[in-house]
Amino acid sequence: MTNHPARRPADASALAGLCGGAVLLPDDHRYDRARAAWNLAVDQRPAAIAYPADAGEAAEVVRAAAAAGLRIAPQATGHNAGPLGPLGEAVLVRTSGMIGTTVDPVARRARVRAGVRWLDVTEAAARHGLAARHGSSPTVGVLGYSLGGGLGWYARALGQQADAITAAELVTAGGELVRADAAHETGLLWALRGGGGNFGLVTALEFELFPAPEVYAGTLLWDVRHTEAVLRRWIDWAAGAPDEVTTTLRVLRLPDSLGGAWAGRSLVTVDGAVLGAAERAAKLLRPLRELAPAVDTFTAGPARTLVHRPAYPGGPVELAADSAVLGDLPPAAVDALLAVAGPGATAAVPLVELRQLGGALSRPDPARGPLSMMDGRFLLSAATILGGPPLAYERGPAACRRVVDAVAAYATGRPCLNFTTRAVDTRTAYPEGVWERLKVIRAAVDPDGLWLANHPI
Repeated sequence: MTNHPARRPADASALAGLCGGAVLLPDDHRYDRARAAWNLAVDQRPAAIAYPADAGEAAEVVRAAAAAGLRIAPQATGHNAGPLGPLGEAVLVRTSGMIGTTVDPVARRARVRAGVRWLDVTEAAARHGLAARHGSSPTVGVLGYSLGGGLGWYARALGQQADAITAAELVTAGGELVRADAAHETGLLWALRGGGGNFGLVTALEFELFPAPEVYAGTLLWDVRHTEAVLRRWIDWAAGAPDEVTTTLRVLRLPDSLGGAWAGRSLVTVDGAVLGAAERAAKLLRPLRELAPAVDTFTAGPARTLVHRPAYPGGPVELAADSAVLGDLPPAAVDALLAVAGPGATAAVPLVELRQLGGALSRPDPARGPLSMMDGRFLLSAATILGGPPLAYERGPAACRRVVDAVAAYATGRPCLNFTTRAVDTRTAYPEGVWERLKVIRAAVDPDGLWLANHPI
């Protein structure tokens, strides 16, 4: 991490009255509810919480916080807040009220304000026959997802969402409003395409859209006893799948409290999307369908429905999770995964998933941004809801880590930061030379270390 000058003693009382009174201090009765992250297991206790309504109010907060010796942690939905660390000398700037989406159908671009979530964008784009490189949840915020990379259902065909960013409007560490685009602050724009929240308080983002494709999407589902056959077949199949295919394999252990036919069941599923005509898509899926899934919902449908395929709860929840980017998975790696996630695994976590990488993600283009390439074949994640069965609260993180450790020999060593829910050495996420360039830009735009990012540079 960059070494910054020592800060003066912090005093948050100077912020009271800003944002039309929408600044909460710890003695405010609304503070406890307002400080919660999306993951309720993260205990955020900032010196103050500010709710700016627009870029002007955001700039006022930044200037006041800097003068008071406080740092700034921008946050909209509060996803992946775990790595932030202590916030006792920071202002949590909640941008959730800064909403608004506009679409330019001729230029095929969207402009969103800082608090916008993906559902708003997909609906607005669909009205013009367009789509965005969104993720798999309608409630995830656009900015955090985009600045950290953004891995969605179109990633193997088009790359990450960060690559699509064409402009950003942000508040600098000096409290000024600037625009970074192809003609202004080009180095800063490059850093924002995957460098996270290290360079300013982004108040608006512009990015490319594309013509909405034909989509063949759905889920294949088997009982968990078929996990080995499905896992081995899917890994072989995924290795040769064309770029228009993006799928995820999951081993799920559903709670009794879910209700319905699947309550208490353990399952293995493959879900995702194939871009293109239904006939070709069905042919591509044939090797998986040969395994006779109990449920098969794959069908042709509008692209806008893909955002409604959440991998995790809509939240907020108490969650523990861990992840790793993996290379090739030979039979020994499959054996290791089955030991911790298969039908015979003891104290298995409720969700273990493998996301298919490759395609456009594996073709580097340094001009696009710091994360223009993902060096791996699969993204492994393990997650559990805390506070109840099947895992006790204190055992959840360790159990998730055990899944990742089981295949550590096949990891690339380069994390996917948007899926990394604990503090790591951030420089390991970037290719050689990229970290150094990011550090130079960070030092130029934030010499005093005002910005507090979950994965700091």
